[in-house]
Amino acid sequence: MKCSRCAKCCHETEMLLSKRDIERLERRGFKREEFAVKLPNGLYQLRNTNGKCYFLKDGLCSVYDDRPEGCRYYPIVLSKDGKKCIRDDFCPNSHTVSKRELEEACPKLKRLYREIFQLSFPS
Repeated sequence: MKCSRCAKCCHETEMLLSKRDIERLERRGFKREEFAVKLPNGLYQLRNTNGKCYFLKDGLCSVYDDRPEGCRYYPIVLSKDGKKCIRDDFCPNSHTVSKRELEEACPKLKRLYREIFQLSFPS
């Protein structure tokens, strides 16, 4: 995958967070209520500030090495039915994701989503 660093995926993000994502970012000194929004279903997603991911600073991810796992796989996402991994056409460079990259990321992405949807987080 070739990233153009356009940060389009960081605008109005709906990236879900796993418990491990939250714990990793909290270890960096961030407070959960600063970077995450708790959804009515109990899941957490990245907070948007002025339409951009909380961590997007000067067009770059300020926590790149510790970014959420879902961000690491993007633009590979699960289909709406959750059965297969697909390229998200919202990303201008999604066409550069190779079949091999898609196949390698898919089991990891499915594991991540199982983890996110099976765990509940304490407030």
